[in-house]
Amino acid sequence: MKVMVIGGGGREHAIIKSLKKNPKASEIFALPGNGGMEEDCTITGIGAMDLEEHLKFAKENDIDFAVVAPDDPLAKGAVDNLEKAGIKCFGPNQKAAIIEASKAFSKDLMKKYNIPTAQFETFTEMKDALAYVEECKIPIVVKADGLALGKGVIIAQTREEAKDAVLSMMQDKKFGESGSTVVVEEFLEGPEVSVLSFTDGKTLVPMVSSQDHKRALDGDQGLNTGGMGTVAPNPYYTEDIAKRCMEEIFIPTIEAMNKEGRTFKGCLYFGLMLTKDGPKVIEYNCRFGDPETQVVLPLLESDLMEIFEAVADERLGEVEVKFSDKNACCVVMASNGYPQSYEKGFEIKIDKLKDNTQVFVAGAKLVDGKVLTNGGRVLGVTAVSSSLEQAIEDAYEGVKHVHFDNAFFRKDIGQRALKVERR
Repeated sequence: MKVMVIGGGGREHAIIKSLKKNPKASEIFALPGNGGMEEDCTITGIGAMDLEEHLKFAKENDIDFAVVAPDDPLAKGAVDNLEKAGIKCFGPNQKAAIIEASKAFSKDLMKKYNIPTAQFETFTEMKDALAYVEECKIPIVVKADGLALGKGVIIAQTREEAKDAVLSMMQDKKFGESGSTVVVEEFLEGPEVSVLSFTDGKTLVPMVSSQDHKRALDGDQGLNTGGMGTVAPNPYYTEDIAKRCMEEIFIPTIEAMNKEGRTFKGCLYFGLMLTKDGPKVIEYNCRFGDPETQVVLPLLESDLMEIFEAVADERLGEVEVKFSDKNACCVVMASNGYPQSYEKGFEIKIDKLKDNTQVFVAGAKLVDGKVLTNGGRVLGVTAVSSSLEQAIEDAYEGVKHVHFDNAFFRKDIGQRALKVERR
């Protein structure tokens, strides 16, 4: 079976490594892929947003199955395009991908179907948004409606910050057309949990919970990033909370999308806040999270290719989805200066790693046989162990075996979770 995976980051590398375990996946192609993936798949260099080239490549190479991993091509209709040509896909179609592509849509969906979330108002006129933030309770959260590389969310601690956020989105177009509509919502407090799930629109199977570390610096200081590391499972996410989430959030969301004529098939990501009033949805994503995927998939004991095919064929309820009861920790190694300006082009060298440790490459290019840094988040080092403490220790041990100039990483990934576990 020939499989193509659209995307080129650490998430896609984790998916490809997992798919490789199935001998049926005889050839795997990455579109575009990156220079650090070449041992695991064929790199094509075809852009993730080049839908026509995806189709051309699939036809010319007799592709049997496609995995569309990033949000932008999903929102643009990459799955629709391939399925029209008879190519089976894992990932939601354009109508379903709106659950992430429009925050206004997702908030309205939650309101309509009584799915717990923060109180909110949506604005298409800047003057109305500015008037609202003059009167609302502070702190407040201002969100660009559309996709903004995970950076279109500003937590405003003061009224001045809230006004600046509205102006930057609606007037200065900091996030392009994504900020033409803004959602202003109540600031929620509590531990955050990420739960990815497989769903074929009928059955929903949650994956292992995880905890992301968004801030650039130790102690959750510094600028927001795409994620500096993750641990799984998340110790805040107890069995009782998981049961509530299934009954009050997960199943109602799938049913709501079905009722709206937007059946969701693929990976639906739930970003949750565990408030004093119970779990609430902060956001939905229409795909695997990054870097959450780098701790969740290494714990998957079932066959990912079989699960993907079952989702595409709407028979997820017939296959076993089993996760290990071990722990995983991923430490992201970034370029110094990320998430702002940083230098690229430094050679990456990786010494021999322990059997329980692996590297997922996110930002790299291949030049004259050498793998060079080519992004802000360069790679993630993931370790799996029987305890969270050991997984963290092994991941940081793995970091010592990865070398490139200008490397930067947080030193406290998983420490918050460890404190909770020790209570």
